[in-house]
Amino acid sequence: MNLSIFFKSIIDSDIAPVVVCNTNHEIIYMNPSAIRHYAKRGGAELIGKSLLDCHNPVSCGKIKEVLEWFSKSPENNRIFTFHNPKENKDVYMIALRDDNNALIGYYEKHEYRTPETATPYKYFSSI
Repeated sequence: MNLSIFFKSIIDSDIAPVVVCNTNHEIIYMNPSAIRHYAKRGGAELIGKSLLDCHNPVSCGKIKEVLEWFSKSPENNRIFTFHNPKENKDVYMIALRDDNNALIGYYEKHEYRTPETATPYKYFSSI
């Protein structure tokens, strides 16, 4: 079974922005949330461009350093990059690897700390 359509659906339905880059720092995918989140910076037009063009020199150096760390070991897969107090979220860089554990890219993962305020199972009267 080809799982790629399922994985794309998972990423596309996530409320957190997901920006996927190859090892050349080229943005190869942005989920709908990322396109909205980065609309002021170009949104979908960023796909195909270098992630490094979106960051200052200090951040670019850190991104390159993390990619180098990812490449040193298949055990090096996740690193905390910063906390955004305005949005109450932590941001991570996550390594992407193929079936042979070779590094093929990375993505930015946002984890929100704000508790959900929606009513659980709001649309179901029987639950």
